[in-house]
Amino acid sequence: MTAQFELPIGFELAAVFLFAITGALLAIEQRYDVVGVFVLALISAVGGGLVRDGFFLPQGPPLVLQDERYLYAVSLAVLFCLIFGDHLNRFRLVFRLADALGLGIYGVVGAQRALGFGLQPLPAACVGLASAVGGGVLRDVLTRKETLLFKPGEFYVFAAAIGMAVFLGMIQFRQLPPARAALWSIATTVLLRLAALWFRWETKAATPLLGREGRRRGREAISEADAANENRRSAPRRTESHTGDAAQ
Repeated sequence: MTAQFELPIGFELAAVFLFAITGALLAIEQRYDVVGVFVLALISAVGGGLVRDGFFLPQGPPLVLQDERYLYAVSLAVLFCLIFGDHLNRFRLVFRLADALGLGIYGVVGAQRALGFGLQPLPAACVGLASAVGGGVLRDVLTRKETLLFKPGEFYVFAAAIGMAVFLGMIQFRQLPPARAALWSIATTVLLRLAALWFRWETKAATPLLGREGRRRGREAISEADAANENRRSAPRRTESHTGDAAQ
């Protein structure tokens, strides 16, 4: 896809605001001071954009450093959390919802920027995923938490990947306007992420297929050995019983 298009800046500013909320709430929960709250909120908010613009699509200073509105969005999120943080932290759903929305929005913005650079849809989707999860990964690493990216049981990257597929598919095959396709993608990511949490859909830890087969055969061999041992132990009792009957 070679057509150039731009999503409204409001999409990325919304993602920055939402990810800043997740960082600020986590910092308040960890009992950081005001500076720590702002720094963690800033890294959470712009981390995905820095990964996108610094590693995948380098073209001068990252966009978050060219437009001061990003800092305004982070500051507003920090102020909001410093005022209402104690009430928000009582509801884990607030953190989850903000994280899911930021995940979906940053994903489509990253994919759109990659397409604008001339990348094909599949590489553009990879850039979108890196942009979506970058800030959350940095947030969790700095607070020494197990990142959702690697944690079994969390539909995190999977939800973002499905959202990317919806976005790129609707642009390339349905020829929808980018903003409408973005809304469908964000809704898909958020609903899938929240549904996974609500219904407790879980991924499993990865194990090699050969390892699974070997363990299955090992369990079968142990069961057969146990059955054989049980037969050997019961054989003398049956013999004794038959001998006693014959003597009578």
